[in-house]
Amino acid sequence: MQEMTKQYALLVLPSANRVYAETSVAMTQAELGVFAETVLADMSLGEVEHVRLGGVPYIVFRSKRLGPREIGYLSQLSTLYALFELDDRGEEGVRLRPVEVTPLATFDDDLITIPKYVGKTNELFTKLLLNITVLSSAFAADMLDRRLHVFDPLCGRGTTLNQALMYGYNATGVELERKNVEAYSAFIRAWLKRKRLKHHAEYTPVRRDKKVVGRRLSVQLGASKEAYKAGDVLSVTMVCGDTLAARDFFRPRVFDVIVTDLPYGVQHGSRLATAGETAPGYGWSRKPLRLLREAAPGWVELLRPGGAAGVSWNVYSARRDEIAKALTDAGLVVCEGPAYEGFRHRVDQAIERDVVVARKP
Repeated sequence: MQEMTKQYALLVLPSANRVYAETSVAMTQAELGVFAETVLADMSLGEVEHVRLGGVPYIVFRSKRLGPREIGYLSQLSTLYALFELDDRGEEGVRLRPVEVTPLATFDDDLITIPKYVGKTNELFTKLLLNITVLSSAFAADMLDRRLHVFDPLCGRGTTLNQALMYGYNATGVELERKNVEAYSAFIRAWLKRKRLKHHAEYTPVRRDKKVVGRRLSVQLGASKEAYKAGDVLSVTMVCGDTLAARDFFRPRVFDVIVTDLPYGVQHGSRLATAGETAPGYGWSRKPLRLLREAAPGWVELLRPGGAAGVSWNVYSARRDEIAKALTDAGLVVCEGPAYEGFRHRVDQAIERDVVVARKP
């Protein structure tokens, strides 16, 4: 006898970013598609639809009855505001029965929302990119339980690192611009003190062959005093250095996933430019595709077998097939299919962003 299915409705989180809010429903549908192909593959999710109930947008789908584990996975959706079981009562309309969600929230969400600066990647998109990258790895089933290690090789002021910490993961990044590293160092230290979280932080030189090749911010913190005292600590590391030299900073095969937003050539830079590469008035390269081709082989060496890399970029600076080929040439297998084709969206007049995810065999 075929198992009865239930209908569920996801209420989409309102976004303070007007442009992202306009596309958040479509992005949620695409993200849910990746969940459906990975950790929820056994739940037989039906067609994912966008409907309006009481004038409010919902994402509706059919599935086998969700258990605690499946609800746990769905609770991590980047734009999930609330989850309901939906009962069609005919002429009486529909009834929404709330389902208790269990988002991973190791710390208060002001860890994510407080930092404000020009060029910051939208935190909801950062969470989405981290989600679909973890889901595409061999470690997808462990996303709720295991302390994964996230690497952002172009980490800016640490949005990806903070989201990883929110999930209870270890986080590591590389950033070339020293002022960004110092800004993140000041923020995380002040935040930890304000929250009265036990921690240890240091900012030290990184040496290779008796030469200083960068500086490293290392922070160990506990989710509680008891956890810290017991040695149950999270780590966040940010290296001030060139991402092309990432292999000089870390051991091979140490990271579970790589999550990064390539420079757009507007507020972001990738590395110090050589002659002929620099836009007037800037000292940063504006060629993200070239950066990816040069840096990806080193990044992949740092990735564990079965790990995945999620890369977002401005489609006006490179074609999707060019980004995919750069990752393939570095030894990764690009994830393909309808679930990975719905993430293209507008950021502003000069930026339209897309995503490619690839897995290390």
